[in-house]
Amino acid sequence: MEGVIDPEVLWACTTCRACEAECPVFISYVDKIIDMRRYLIMERAEFPSELQQAFQCLESTMNPWGFPPEERGAWANGLDVPLIGEKPDADYLLWVGCMPSFDDRAKKVTRAVAELFIEAGLSFAILGPEEQCTGDPARRAGNEYLFQMYAAANIEILNNYGVDKKKIVTICPHCFNTLKNEYPDFGGKYEVVNYVEVLSDLLRRGKLRPSERVDQRVAYHDSCYLGRHNDIYEAPRQVLRAIPGLTLLEAAEHHDRGMCCGAGGAQMFKEEEQGDERVSNRRTMQLLATSPQAVGSNCPFCMRMLTDGLADAEREEVKPVDIAELLHQSVIGAKKQEEATAEA
Repeated sequence: MEGVIDPEVLWACTTCRACEAECPVFISYVDKIIDMRRYLIMERAEFPSELQQAFQCLESTMNPWGFPPEERGAWANGLDVPLIGEKPDADYLLWVGCMPSFDDRAKKVTRAVAELFIEAGLSFAILGPEEQCTGDPARRAGNEYLFQMYAAANIEILNNYGVDKKKIVTICPHCFNTLKNEYPDFGGKYEVVNYVEVLSDLLRRGKLRPSERVDQRVAYHDSCYLGRHNDIYEAPRQVLRAIPGLTLLEAAEHHDRGMCCGAGGAQMFKEEEQGDERVSNRRTMQLLATSPQAVGSNCPFCMRMLTDGLADAEREEVKPVDIAELLHQSVIGAKKQEEATAEA
């Protein structure tokens, strides 16, 4: 649609669906924008140059950053986390995702989630080196061929392990959305939950008992792919409210009116289009308006963008944290302290 829609408009979209939440006549915009991206990539090979590296890494290493596939399960070193082949009767398959597997900051969150699951006695296993990218970055960027290649390969792996008869629990909301809402179109129908839902349920059933106080004022940030895309707002807040001493803060823009961190829609892998202010910086300022001591999130992409936003605002004394880390501090931290006291 040359002369009607500028390519900058298409490539600036973060697929956060805020426009759809606001639209008074319920027009769906995001699917049309992604369709036009598909045309530019698949028919005309026109796309931001930065995406080329992500596409090449996805094709060669099965993740968008080019990390060695055999290191995908290295985050679990020292933990009693079995592979699904070693524990085929596990109730849950923990789908870790690319960033939670390779990014140093995100790996800390992954370990916190795994340790909480172990503490609660949850029966789970991972794919380890057999896990691949879900293809989410490729589909958001418009590379439909690459996405469908991943969908077919992953569905075959999951079905070989009988995961269609288990539950998949994800860490990354982007993996959650893709596995839950998009893989069924290709024959991959699974029961998929996000880790915040599992933690909330474990707390409700008394399997996790937070006891150590976490005296912090925490401004919570809703991730778009858990919130607006999948209407999951209360589970993460239930986790935070269960932590003694913690004060949950809400920005003026919250729930379905919350602002995107700026990383969705494959923006994580390219430079932002021209604008007066970075999306991540604007969202950070909204959260800082609550006078928090920490900014809480449950998405590795959000964590990265909010970390950068806090640095740009020169407010690095405000710490970006995942809600699993806060719960881990209250549950596991108290237990380790008791064990250390007993040994002494």
